[in-house]
Amino acid sequence: MSLRLSTVILPYRRWSEGGRKAWQRAEQLGFHAAYTYDHLSWRSFRDGPWFGAVPTLTAAAAVTDQLRLGTLVTSPNFRHPVTLAKELISLDDVSGGRITLGIGAGGTGFDATTLAQEPWTPRERADRFAEFVTLLDRLLSEDSVSYQGDFYSAHEARNIPGCVQRPRLPFAVAATGPRGLRLAAQYGQAWVTTGDPKVSESGTPEQSFQAIRGQVEKLSDACAAIGRDIAGLDKVLLTGFTPERSGVLESLDAFVDFAGRHQELGFTEIVVHWPIPDSDFAADEKVFEQIAMEAAAQLR
Repeated sequence: MSLRLSTVILPYRRWSEGGRKAWQRAEQLGFHAAYTYDHLSWRSFRDGPWFGAVPTLTAAAAVTDQLRLGTLVTSPNFRHPVTLAKELISLDDVSGGRITLGIGAGGTGFDATTLAQEPWTPRERADRFAEFVTLLDRLLSEDSVSYQGDFYSAHEARNIPGCVQRPRLPFAVAATGPRGLRLAAQYGQAWVTTGDPKVSESGTPEQSFQAIRGQVEKLSDACAAIGRDIAGLDKVLLTGFTPERSGVLESLDAFVDFAGRHQELGFTEIVVHWPIPDSDFAADEKVFEQIAMEAAAQLR
């Protein structure tokens, strides 16, 4: 299978000041998909402009035709499955069925406390995530849902006419731990990783590669446990967080080498960040566009 190349466009620019242009350019460059982060604020961008994911994706859907769109990723940190499902069904309708929901357990960043709550423990995040995914799957697949869980509830929640994509829009489940990988195996049409955070901070590219290999093997075990063939699950690598970081975009050759190695592990999609000057995602725009237009042909 050919390796697909996608991008993440962070929602930090006003629509009239480069926001719109970036999404349209992503389609012109031939990216398979363009995603955005679903945060209320994020790291070094916290004190600057930052716009909402769903309105941004709705606007992007209105100015593109073929490009797949999605979140990378949405989490339970400030979302409720009932209200999120309604927004996603509407977004899938506006886009003509081009939405992928990247979904993860969330972390301990600003999103975890901005609603004036205490950050959840890792176990509580995992518990909430499992319930979140389970309920969201039903809400996006059924006309009416009633549910009573430990963290989330729904009473005759109506979601008519449902998603354009049937039985629902695809889930790309971000996970590295055993519980999350089981969710990816059960509910995901794709699995997402950024690599191993422990290795990314101080490890080598080879150590990172081996750690990711281990993640793929654990995902395979999770799929086998429920009788699913891992080959039927897309595997997505979001770059920018492995030891190579921005080096992946230093040249076409560097990218092809990095992507090709991970393609050997079974990855079907590589996602790169749209260049942002003076940030962790700074990159030469000409090289970035060359990669977008030429790399896929070298990775077939």
